[in-house]
Amino acid sequence: MANISLTVNGETRSGEAESRTLLVHFLRDTLRLTGTHVGCVVGRCGACTVMWNGAPVKSCMVFAVQTDGDEVVTVEGLARDKRLHPLQEAFWKKDAVECGYCTPGMLMSAYGLLSNGKTPTEAEIKKAISGNLCRCTGYGNIVAAIREAAGNFK
Repeated sequence: MANISLTVNGETRSGEAESRTLLVHFLRDTLRLTGTHVGCVVGRCGACTVMWNGAPVKSCMVFAVQTDGDEVVTVEGLARDKRLHPLQEAFWKKDAVECGYCTPGMLMSAYGLLSNGKTPTEAEIKKAISGNLCRCTGYGNIVAAIREAAGNFK
């Protein structure tokens, strides 16, 4: 077992994990941050996407021990002061959610895209979320929500 200490959503958190423990399981089972969803566990669906040191990654493809000393942002870290993040607000306004299972990963992939401060084109948005699968929507509302959020991103 290894002791892991990292900054999650701006707060120092720590716990023990075996060297084979995936980040998604460490976040959910050890730190009790269940917003990150477990999907395929082979990096294909994107439901487990989080920000790791400023870049979106599929947390099922990262060992928890790799993140020791690093910074991770999960979907729980988007809202501030009990207010939805502009991305969350746009997903709600644009009805960009069906069952909601893919939503945390979609939000985090979009967050990664919009973090550079630029307004992306529709093609750039589609490319950014291309690693996230949704069985319920045609992606139109998701793309529209990300476009709307780009103007209000913080």
